[in-house]
Amino acid sequence: MKRQLILILMGISFATSFSQTKNDSIKTTTLEEVVVTTIKIPKNKNIIPSQVESISNKQIAFQNFQNTADMLANSGSLFVQKSQQGGGSPAIRGFEASRVLLLVDGFRMNNLIFRSGHLQNVITVDESMLENVDIFYGPTSTLFGSDALGGTVNMTTKKAKFLSNNNPFSGNINTRYGSVNEEKSIALDFNYATKNFASLTIFSFNDFGDLKMGKRKNPHADFFGERLFYIETNNGIDELVENSNKYVQKFSGYKQYNALQKFAYKTSSGIEHGLNLQFSTTTNVPRYDRLTDATSTGLRNAEWYYGPQQRILAAYTLDKQKAILDSDMKLSFGYQNAKESRHNRRFQNYNLQHREENVNMYSFSTDLNKKFKKGELFYGFESYYETLKSTAYKRNINTGVEEDLDTRYPNGDNSMFRNDLYLSYNEKSSEKTAWSSGFRFGYTTLKSSIADDSFFPLPFSKINQGNFTYSGSIGIVHNTSKNVALKVNASSGFRVPNIDDFGKIFESGGGFIIVPNEDLGPEKTITGDLGLVIQTDNKRFKFENTYFYTRLYDAIVTDNFEYEGLSVINYNGSNSTVLANQNKGKAYITGISTNMRGYIYDNLQFNASFNYTYGRIVETDGERPLDHISPYFGKLGLNYANKGMQFDLYMLYNGKKSIKDYFLNGEDNEQYAPEGGMPAWETYNFKTSFTIIKGGTLFAGVENILDTQYRTFASGINAPGRNIYGGLKYSF
Repeated sequence: MKRQLILILMGISFATSFSQTKNDSIKTTTLEEVVVTTIKIPKNKNIIPSQVESISNKQIAFQNFQNTADMLANSGSLFVQKSQQGGGSPAIRGFEASRVLLLVDGFRMNNLIFRSGHLQNVITVDESMLENVDIFYGPTSTLFGSDALGGTVNMTTKKAKFLSNNNPFSGNINTRYGSVNEEKSIALDFNYATKNFASLTIFSFNDFGDLKMGKRKNPHADFFGERLFYIETNNGIDELVENSNKYVQKFSGYKQYNALQKFAYKTSSGIEHGLNLQFSTTTNVPRYDRLTDATSTGLRNAEWYYGPQQRILAAYTLDKQKAILDSDMKLSFGYQNAKESRHNRRFQNYNLQHREENVNMYSFSTDLNKKFKKGELFYGFESYYETLKSTAYKRNINTGVEEDLDTRYPNGDNSMFRNDLYLSYNEKSSEKTAWSSGFRFGYTTLKSSIADDSFFPLPFSKINQGNFTYSGSIGIVHNTSKNVALKVNASSGFRVPNIDDFGKIFESGGGFIIVPNEDLGPEKTITGDLGLVIQTDNKRFKFENTYFYTRLYDAIVTDNFEYEGLSVINYNGSNSTVLANQNKGKAYITGISTNMRGYIYDNLQFNASFNYTYGRIVETDGERPLDHISPYFGKLGLNYANKGMQFDLYMLYNGKKSIKDYFLNGEDNEQYAPEGGMPAWETYNFKTSFTIIKGGTLFAGVENILDTQYRTFASGINAPGRNIYGGLKYSF
């Protein structure tokens, strides 16, 4: 920690000293103004009172990471947890999974089975298809709806571009190889354009082998997580096998296939029609952490993997300027399908269990934007209807005999229906001051039924619930001088309980049974942000710091309950204590986020980020740690770009997470951490690119140069060791 703080302080003083150089002694190179591309808010980040970070297409292309989760983790802007190589669960301000909203092209990815643990859905949006990513911090339910308690990640894919020169054809071929998992990736995109019609086609393929961890000892810890044994099945018999290379994390590899097709058509009347088709699927993805669970006789699981994770999006959009009440309008109709499954088998138990989920999501939205002399009004309506089919069976891998199995979620009809209205207004009332406010209200229904209760006979067969939802925000940006701006923002957020919150009806044991609670209501947060922005006259140095404080109300927790007036019911022939998910939890989260950028010399930029979060559950007898609270983390780097050449030298770092700050027996996964908690770590990385011929760019780099062995907080797999990668991109 001391070394990292010294580096940060050195960077501040170093960058500040050069940024104060007189204007006549420096050239015109300045920091780029960040433009936010997400609709519903102003494009100029400087007048937005809440914290927003953007990752541009240029940054995504140069950094050249293996998937979107790695791209987010290496940005220094948020924390990402991994239970397997084929995953990545973003956490923002101490919230994760179902409490962080994921959007792709403005469409919700969060669905009625998003759980509160760790999710890997973000990798289904391939990073080679991204135009940019906007990260919104804090409750953003007013803008985007349910689940945006900690923040929102909106991933915008590349657009079909109309003719802008005499060449109707353009495209890119991008290849990459990485040594740490013998990665082989290729992405191809092709754009055809006329003045009124455009078509964009993208295909990509990723082949990731078993991931190698670092071989060198972390200076802050002992060796940890080495893969000493694994299980092989030979001639129908499970055997414990010694790993010939303990640094290779056996059974962590997978493959991924992605496709995108967009069409755009402009009419003479000024209407633009768009068709957006996306498809992503994987091979089986091993759940690596579960494959390393130890027992007194070896390993607990012989097999544990996610089946192909499939995502389909089909969307039609209509854009027209000055459509209604002098407002620009965007109509969107969308269909999404998500398939996921879990497959597991205990060591020397030859019945492989299969649980499969199929989710359909239908959506309609109207977004309108009206400009005034000083302000801008955003308003609209959103509707999402989702269905779930949950099935299960088990099959003997030797005999092929199939038997019925209890499903993960209720095995009848399951659905959610969300309908929201929103309004947001932003105004630059003077040269020094801008303000914004907004609200959202809506109603969500949930219906679920149990078609077959032969596995778990219960005195009910249906679940019905409805929730009225609302949120609001207000904020102000005031420039106290030409160089200093203050930002103040207050906002609320909500998350409506979904099927996963109710689906735990089937999880029982130890004399307990968890039953549905139709009175379960939304979780709520209220957050206050205080931001400070300092920049020099010449726009060569910028410092941003945001302090936030969040109160979480009505958090969903499992506690004692009465069903039909009984606290104990007869279940499977024995008395079981009744539990249910209830709105009882209270907590607070506070922290800071600091970002700094500045030019040391022309074309040589220094950047740094630091993030710290502290969260506690408030109980009658005191406080205890809140889960999903990452240790402090950030990034320090130097970037040089000039005349077709670019290099980036940076350090990623994480602080220590002591076991006393873990939420035990929860999602912090203390069982996958060394004794005493997760040690601090840092990695050093170098990336470069060169234009070698017209349209041809060579990418190369080394990640984790020192080959340090480490694991990120709450993760169940060691991070990659030294990765030497190279790639070639050709644009035409």
